[in-house]
Amino acid sequence: MAQIDRVLRSNLKLRHLQMLVALDQFRHVGRAAEFLSVTQPAVSKTLAEIERLFGLPLFERSTRGTEPTAAGASVVRFARSVLAGYERTRDEIAAEASGARGRVSVGAMVAATPGLLAQAVERLKARSPHVTVLIEEGDLTRLLPQLRLGELDLFVGRLEPGYASPDLETEALYDDPMVAVVRPGHALARKRQPRWSDIAAQPCVLPPPWASLRVKLEQQFFAHGLHPPADIVESASFLSQITFVQQRGAVAFMARAVARHCAEQGMVAVLKLPVPVELPPVGIIRMRGREETAVTQALVECLREARGR
Repeated sequence: MAQIDRVLRSNLKLRHLQMLVALDQFRHVGRAAEFLSVTQPAVSKTLAEIERLFGLPLFERSTRGTEPTAAGASVVRFARSVLAGYERTRDEIAAEASGARGRVSVGAMVAATPGLLAQAVERLKARSPHVTVLIEEGDLTRLLPQLRLGELDLFVGRLEPGYASPDLETEALYDDPMVAVVRPGHALARKRQPRWSDIAAQPCVLPPPWASLRVKLEQQFFAHGLHPPADIVESASFLSQITFVQQRGAVAFMARAVARHCAEQGMVAVLKLPVPVELPPVGIIRMRGREETAVTQALVECLREARGR
């Protein structure tokens, strides 16, 4: 234990950490070497040096590439966390030197980006124009690990209850129900009271089969004595939704705030059809107990001010 503590505190250098993360990312010595602009023997030599320090194998080599061992996975997590802190400190110092006021990294779901997050960033920029806001889009599966490693300062999106954890601090801001949308000029957009039977007869863009929302939407068709649409495209991509709504005349289901934004841009028309599916509220997730920068705190305050607007 003392040896591992000494290695983590004193012996590991920045280049060691960068190489470990590259090996984990590419799972191939050659591609990691290319990414780091060094030779393959240099990567192998550095890895051997690190493993000698720990006295443990960190990666298993085979003809298929490299895979982290259990110890290697732990060290890689440590490396990512340290590098994230290094990059944050570097950016803050560089921002201060250039006259900027800091940087904040946000993980965001599409449901929160056009309305809540865009308005919050606008408020933040009105106060501090030189603040840099980095936005990573994705779902909780991809973004929570980045939040835990310190690569993101906070998450904005739906607060899925299945991801609740003692190390996370959540704050619900508002409810954002689902609505159905079509392209402007679509026949359903002109109906005063569209029905689920109208939707079932149309081509539709639906979430993938594994998504909980897909099950909830199909239950709505069954509740009205209908089979779900037969002509479907399955995608969780916002861009795919818009593409098939406009090009195929398909019906899609979006968060109300996103649909309103798209309608204002002339991309969709929102149908006057209640979509009574239960969805988690939109809100903020942060790491409990983590010290936050002034910029992160300012953005959180702007998110609170922008809620529901």
